[in-house]
Amino acid sequence: MVHPGAHTNWHSHAVGQTLHVIEWIGLVGTRDAAELRIRTGQTIVCPPGEEHWHGATADTFMSHLAMLEALHDGEDPTTWLEPVSGANYQTAN
Repeated sequence: MVHPGAHTNWHSHAVGQTLHVIEWIGLVGTRDAAELRIRTGQTIVCPPGEEHWHGATADTFMSHLAMLEALHDGEDPTTWLEPVSGANYQTAN
């Protein structure tokens, strides 16, 4: 479970990532300034290489599954980047 206001840094995945919300409301942001609200039961797919972030809204908890595949050579498929700015996060809310 993610607490209100909690969210990841910007990141990407070599093979993409699937996010499925178990409970409450979450946010997903991308570099092209797209922000999505994802609710209980919704699933979204972040394509390979897409820089994005995800987390809870400022005033709700959120429980989700974040799924991705491993690379064939066993390397971590996730590239972690800088923190999401306060302005980016507030825009998504």
